[in-house]
This record gives sequence, C-alpha cells and structure tokens, in this order.
Amino acid sequence: MRDVQAVIFDLDDTLWEVGPVIVRAEHAMLEFLARRYPRVLELHTLDSMRDVRARMALEHPAMRHDFTWLRLESLRHHAREAGYPSTMAQEAFAVFYRARNEVTLYDDALPALEQLHGRFRLFAISNGNADLAAIGLARYFERSLAAREAGMLKPDPRIFAMLLERAGLAPRHAVHVGDDPEADVEGARRAGVAPVWLNRYGDNWPRASQEPLAIRSLVELDVLLG
Repeated sequence: MRDVQAVIFDLDDTLWEVGPVIVRAEHAMLEFLARRYPRVLELHTLDSMRDVRARMALEHPAMRHDFTWLRLESLRHHAREAGYPSTMAQEAFAVFYRARNEVTLYDDALPALEQLHGRFRLFAISNGNADLAAIGLARYFERSLAAREAGMLKPDPRIFAMLLERAGLAPRHAVHVGDDPEADVEGARRAGVAPVWLNRYGDNWPRASQEPLAIRSLVELDVLLG
C-alpha cells in the first residue's frame, strides 16, 4: 500500500479479546459491592444492573457513546436506590476500571506493534474506554481517541476525521485496522481512510459492500504495508 504514513488501530477485540475482560471486571465490582455496599446486591443481580445501564443509554441517547458515564450514572442510581452516598459510584467504578485494563494481548499484538513502531505513526480509535497507559501500550502510540472524548461512536466518520485533523494527516496517508465490519471497515471507508479488516477466524465478508483487504493476524501488516 503506497503513501501510507500512519496506522490507526481499533483496540477491543483487535489487540485483545474484550468479552472476558468485561466479565471479570464486572465480577470484581460485584465482589467489592458485596463487601462494602451489600444492600445493592439485595436489590440487583449482575443481569439487572446491566438492564439498568441499557435503560440509561436509551434514556440519554446523547451519552450513549460514553461508557464511563453510563457505568457511573447507573452506579449512582444504585447508590440512591440502596440508600448509600453517591461516592459509592466512584469507588465501585474504580474497582471495575482497574480490572477492565487488565487485558491479555493477542499473541500477535505486541510483535506487530514492535514491527510497525518507528516505521509508521501509530494511533488508536476506540468505542471503548480502555487506558493504553494503564495497559502498558501507550509508548507505541502517538495519540489515541476514544468515543467518550470525541462525542461519537464509530462508524461515525467524524471520529476518524477528528483524529486525522489532530494528527495533521490526510485520509489517504492512513489505514485503519479493526475487527468490526461496520464500526471499523465501513466507518473508515466513510472517512476516506483505507480499511484493513482483521478477520482472525476466516469469516465471510458479511456486508453487501466490497470486501476489504483482510488479514488473519496483525503480524501480516508488516508485509501488507511494505
């Protein structure tokens, strides 16, 4: 791929599998609540707490891009409901967030970052709220942009445009790598950025649109980008 100066990475399910991370983080938070604020768990299970958070997203559509706000606001609701001070929300979220950033990288993630770092400018765009510094990967990335900061979720092309503007990059000089056909591939396309679909499991392209360049492993990027 010619004229590529920068690689933009998705994070969750691209550099690490996020599902088990969130489950562990939620259970760590539940254990904390059981010890410190047990009345919450007299009123709720993990599933009903998820339902409350989903309802908050529906009731506050302008905030649905901000997963941190949604968790904190739902925890504030649980605190009021159980008769606890609002500080419970910050305490419980801190437990969740610490565990949320204890990720296990895919085997190809670190080798790929080592290969590309120094050859290309590296960036990250994520709909999630992972902290690259807490995870230990910040040194590889020039800049990261989360939906919470941008005010929108991928596939909105404006989140890509915001990062490109801050980086002083033209869309044609960047590629975006991610696992999600809609958020990552179609979102990048709408922003004029060449997408690279990380298709670890050899799935068929699920859209009617043209199938993008695809890789099975992040270490393939080194060859793909030349």
